[in-house]
Amino acid sequence: MGAHIVVALIALVVIGGATRVMEAGLACPDWPLCYGSFFPKGRMNIQVFLEWFHRLDAFFVGIAISGQFLISVIFRSLLPKWLPWINGFVFFLIVLQGALGALTVVDLLPSSVVMGHLFLAFTLVALMSGLVQRLLEPNQVSSPIWWRVMSRGAVAMVIAQSLIGSRMATTWSAQRCLSNGIDCQWLEIHRISAYPVSTLIFAFVIFSIIAGGWSLSQWPLLLSVLLLLILQIFLGVLSVHFSLQEPLLRVSHQLLASLLVACLAALSCRRPTLSSIKTKNFEDTSLEVCHG
Repeated sequence: MGAHIVVALIALVVIGGATRVMEAGLACPDWPLCYGSFFPKGRMNIQVFLEWFHRLDAFFVGIAISGQFLISVIFRSLLPKWLPWINGFVFFLIVLQGALGALTVVDLLPSSVVMGHLFLAFTLVALMSGLVQRLLEPNQVSSPIWWRVMSRGAVAMVIAQSLIGSRMATTWSAQRCLSNGIDCQWLEIHRISAYPVSTLIFAFVIFSIIAGGWSLSQWPLLLSVLLLLILQIFLGVLSVHFSLQEPLLRVSHQLLASLLVACLAALSCRRPTLSSIKTKNFEDTSLEVCHG
């Protein structure tokens, strides 16, 4: 169930991004219904559909997370002691996320609320992705401290970079900067902050390869992170080149950010097996056995 929730959460972030890009955040003026009904058939257009489908997806994600929490409580004696607590925290976050979603409509899309909504979405993606990895590897040893610090630092920086992008988009400062050359501070912050984020991710991948052993064995996911980062940089440059007028580029940019968060969070929670830890075999040394 956990892996499916991760996919659904990423889809939810992407649909939310498409809703914002298409300026459909207020296409349904009421909440939780849309024009007073579950399915606004007579009002349906691309904008109403995006907002309606975003809410529908959020509803099913909420049901799935609620079910996951309930199951972990009922069968807590058979599960790790920490699992119901983590699932309870995830359940709390999804309830808070729903409340923020309602607030974006009621308060007419304030920038701070939209940013909080996105922050919780990325936090949920990271938590669920990491949780899936922990459940897949329940009896492993701790990963190296450098691995945890670099991977989790990269997750935090990608989320922060996405929030800067959200601020830039929800205040329309990027459009004003690119069209009139004014109010460019958020675009510049977003551009400059991309350098340390990219550097940390590149350094994490390269250091993992150089370290060898268990960290090198994670190369499929490490390679995925590297490719996602390169594509993300390319899409960012391309979006600015087209003055943020191409909705598909901007939605794809948010999709890649979600995938980066999910992959990095998964890596941060991966742990080596006992068999992968190299131990010294004294039988192969040239030391002779000393007899008393």
